Amino acid sequence: MRKNQVDMITLGCSKNLMDSELLIRQFLANGYTVRHNSDNVDGEIVVINTCGFIADAQEESINMILEIVESKKRGKVGQVYVMGCLTERFMDELKAEIPEVDAYYGKFNWKKLISDLGKAYYNDPMGGNRSITTPSHYSYLKISEGCDRKCSYCAIPIITGKHVSRDMDEIVAEAKQLVAAGVKEIQLIAQDLTYYGLDKYKTHKLPELVERLADIEGLEWLRLHYAYPNSFPKDLLRVMRERKNVCNYLDIALQHISDPMLRAMRRGTTKAETYELLRELREAVPGIHLRTTLMVGHPGETEEDFEELLQFVRDIKFDRLGAFVYSHEEGTYAHQTYSDDIPLELKQERMSRLMSEQERITTALNDSKIGQCFRTIIDRREGEYYIGRTEFDSPEVDQEVLIKRSDADLEISTFYQVEITSADVFDLYGRIVEA
Repeated sequence: MRKNQVDMITLGCSKNLMDSELLIRQFLANGYTVRHNSDNVDGEIVVINTCGFIADAQEESINMILEIVESKKRGKVGQVYVMGCLTERFMDELKAEIPEVDAYYGKFNWKKLISDLGKAYYNDPMGGNRSITTPSHYSYLKISEGCDRKCSYCAIPIITGKHVSRDMDEIVAEAKQLVAAGVKEIQLIAQDLTYYGLDKYKTHKLPELVERLADIEGLEWLRLHYAYPNSFPKDLLRVMRERKNVCNYLDIALQHISDPMLRAMRRGTTKAETYELLRELREAVPGIHLRTTLMVGHPGETEEDFEELLQFVRDIKFDRLGAFVYSHEEGTYAHQTYSDDIPLELKQERMSRLMSEQERITTALNDSKIGQCFRTIIDRREGEYYIGRTEFDSPEVDQEVLIKRSDADLEISTFYQVEITSADVFDLYGRIVEA
């Protein structure tokens, strides 16, 4: 056990990661040494920031807690603290089932951990609010917390509460601070980006916010994650088209396409409206790459509904697509209203068919890039390759560009023009054509 060392373990999404970065900064300001997601956890203090979105994430979080508690019993680690979305949802159950944890905190009261340790909470410690855990050239920036949508299956509003937009000036100031520290790429995140401003300013403010952020000198790429199709702020498309440092990339979760499923999911949109929105997106922002998330196995999904979803994927040819099977989450509208009537085996079979269709599409799209040149940022070295990304690829979730280290001497966090020489379903391979 290493004295005065904190091991921070973050599970789940990038929004969780930002919470961890805020807490890490507080530990550093109080004189601790901090490691994040270390392969060898042996700190005097271990903090686990959990995910509680769906059953698989909950299981991963619980297994991690049990693993660290076992390390505590063997004397390898000291105090164990658990925070985040899982504890926000299931605090009482966790306390009863795993009492060996020293203390549990929810998603929003983690500041209390600092005072419970007898330490001071520093406002703007050491000149910054967060300790960035990502590579130094990119960072996430959360613009709001919570969600006012009423999707049938989603536990996020239960965990995070109603949508609360951050002050625009505060967001811009944080972005300027990040860029001044060397960040070249900002990933804008929220439970729902497109709702930004409606609560605080009584109107859609995402287009104005993106314009102001794009004006920051030194910000090379600004990427938008987690948009919602209903009441999409169309002026955002003008901003994306006009501002060259706003990536031609949009992460917009659509979940399904058949009208019966969209109604059952309480998505507030229709099949026709969805197709029209996607047509507008591609027309208004030429070359835009679209990432979406789809769900299979929601209660009531028929084979006809699923075939309609498959045809939708064939029609739109999404550049990036993630999918998950429906999880019957306690407290949600679907849990209270529907029976979980799709067998797990059928959910998984539909998921496999959906992703096989997307792999075929992705392979064709990647093959079409061979011979083209793209501005590419180098993220890291790995084995015999430099690993980079184009503006159409977000860290961690999208494909990468691999360049042989024997062919060039490249700098991490630097942009290069790269010609794509070959491709597969998961990655592009290229060579430097202009440094």
